[in-house]
Amino acid sequence: MCAITAGRRGKRVVVVEHANRVGKKILMSGGGRCNFTNTGTSPANFLSANPHFCKSALARYTPWHFLDMVDSHRVAWHEKELGQLFCDESSKLIVKMLLDECSAAGVQVQTGCSVRKIERLRAPDDVPESAHDGFVVDTSLTQFRAPALVVASGGLSIPSMGASGFGYEVAKQFGHAVLPLRAGLVPLTLSGKHQERLADLSGVSLRVTATAGGQSFSNFLLVTHRGISGPAILQVSSYWQPCEDLQLDLLPDTDALTTLQHMQRARPAAELKTLLAELFPKRFAQRLCETWLGHLQPARPIRQFNPPELQEVAAVLHRLPLVASGTEGYRTAEVTLGGVDTHGVSSTTMESRHVPGLYFIGEVLDVTGWLGGYNFQWAWASGHAAGSAV
Repeated sequence: MCAITAGRRGKRVVVVEHANRVGKKILMSGGGRCNFTNTGTSPANFLSANPHFCKSALARYTPWHFLDMVDSHRVAWHEKELGQLFCDESSKLIVKMLLDECSAAGVQVQTGCSVRKIERLRAPDDVPESAHDGFVVDTSLTQFRAPALVVASGGLSIPSMGASGFGYEVAKQFGHAVLPLRAGLVPLTLSGKHQERLADLSGVSLRVTATAGGQSFSNFLLVTHRGISGPAILQVSSYWQPCEDLQLDLLPDTDALTTLQHMQRARPAAELKTLLAELFPKRFAQRLCETWLGHLQPARPIRQFNPPELQEVAAVLHRLPLVASGTEGYRTAEVTLGGVDTHGVSSTTMESRHVPGLYFIGEVLDVTGWLGGYNFQWAWASGHAAGSAV
């Protein structure tokens, strides 16, 4: 996006890509259909130590701007829940669109080209800042010289796709602070008795509201062999911290006590465990009764439950405590939290405040979006901001 925008302005641009093909993460995203943006994008959908930083770029390049490009290339798309836009066919069409736009803008894309060293050129002290300033990028194929260098190398997530800490090292080389890094939008792992309770339920899915770090997300939870995943868990993982409680509301759209009271009146002879198996997947309901409600003897008819006992059951259903031990890490994480400290970068142009001509865009910065197309929109918006200014 940065290259396209700069190329349209008549700039000579080369994209240096160390992988053997461009857009590998685009190709794998959204189950191969690329959740390329979200119509509800706002600054509130992003995590950063500097929450105001993303506002300018997002305001100047919106999801509708990107959608105009998608439509102009006749890429068919559809909207899923919560404003998520996906290709009807394949994410390959988004990569092709971007490459076609690069070609039309005269951009050179060089794949299989790894960077060995970056040096800054400086004009003599008696010469005003000019085209003599700039950068030399020594690569495995050739050497490039340019007055501006844009770092768009992403984070540490999914190293099998070629992800590395390259961008952070470049930032440090030029005097930028890098805030602590950790995996985000990532499955959580359980250990010990917590893992044993759920391990044999692998594959079971149910709708929950997951809460951690003061944030709540309503969507599906998926039990895995090693812990828990699914959209609700991926979302809340970016806010969860080790040793912090994770709370699950198993009936997010229902008042559990009212539901239990209604069941008690309508079907007094039914056992509580039988009724819960109608509200949740049967195997999960059984484990719920064994592990969290066993002391209440859930095999009793519901008519035998007095009001305090019903309230206790309702409380468990609305605030099931789960102790996560960690995350699956960068291997499966969709994003990297933390990154280049945005206080050292212009929010308007993405240019370094320390080194003229140096720019940082996308995930390498300390700006991390929610699940659902937000990180792509940040890529487009920050790339457009830098491409407009470079």
